[in-house]
Amino acid sequence: MDDIEVEAVDSLDPGVATGTAEYVLYGGKGGVGKTTMAAATALASANEGTATLVVSTDPAHSLSDTLEFDVPGRPARVRDDVPLWAVEIDPDDALSQAGVFGQDGGFAGGLDELLGGAAGGAGGDPAMLPGADEAAAMQLLLEYMDDERFDRVVVDTAPTGHTLRLLELPEVMDSLVGRLVQFRERLGGVLDGLTGMVGGDDQHSEAGLGDLDDVRERVERLRAVLTDPTRTDFRVVLVPEEMSVLEAQRLAARLDEFGVPVGTVVVNRVMEPLADVADVPAEAFVEPNHEDCAFCARRWDVQQRALARAQDLFREYDVKRVPLLAEEVRGERPLRVVAACLD
Repeated sequence: MDDIEVEAVDSLDPGVATGTAEYVLYGGKGGVGKTTMAAATALASANEGTATLVVSTDPAHSLSDTLEFDVPGRPARVRDDVPLWAVEIDPDDALSQAGVFGQDGGFAGGLDELLGGAAGGAGGDPAMLPGADEAAAMQLLLEYMDDERFDRVVVDTAPTGHTLRLLELPEVMDSLVGRLVQFRERLGGVLDGLTGMVGGDDQHSEAGLGDLDDVRERVERLRAVLTDPTRTDFRVVLVPEEMSVLEAQRLAARLDEFGVPVGTVVVNRVMEPLADVADVPAEAFVEPNHEDCAFCARRWDVQQRALARAQDLFREYDVKRVPLLAEEVRGERPLRVVAACLD
């Protein structure tokens, strides 16, 4: 199969891979390299002088390893010489510390008020609520997006399913609030006489519905940001394998249904010389030997088929290719190489 033409980038200088969007999100299935792309983009942005926060919402965090910095659960400055901050969101920890939205129990508290503690499961545990962890992560993500310290927020999203559930939360909220209202109407005066079982008086119950409305409003605000192409750039990451290409296609299609603008598709770990993609000295990096290594040649054939499929499916997107590096992508130098490939 003929090689697919790739345009080489100009240099490894800072100022690449960032674009102008306030929010850059990397999505895709687990293990395709979203964290690497997010860290590389954030570092390049900070090297330009843009105050940048990189956020990991993936429960299986690897941002600390990639940046070689112990990233905490609240934004911390990674470097003194460039304006780069990082944070790893732990949804379970956020949920346990503040319920959801931290307003007198928020979502979970509202349900407990309405249903007398039954909604939270045994002991009123809000973590038992469907979607509560995504809602807690969304709360913090909104908080960071609104933080005036940062001019750009780069997000390493959770795997595909979690990202889509987050976008579906407004409909979940609508359905949940509607069911709770119907529940109250059916029981009518019975609820008024069982104050000890249903969380007290009508004032408490109405407060619970108000909390749910607040949850829904905040989710809608996040989705409004994510669907604004002037503010948000969502980038889908995949590896050159047939299953990964198809999953990326499904994610792009679902994001399109929600109105989330996807402009870039990143194909990671391509077994081609780095010099074919980035303007770097050939001798600076180990390259795959397709001629003398039978394994490399076979894998390259497999990847070429997947790349051709990706080129066909994603012809309307800007497709970037990041070669497979011999070493792990950890620390500034390899991250700058990755950022150059994303330019």
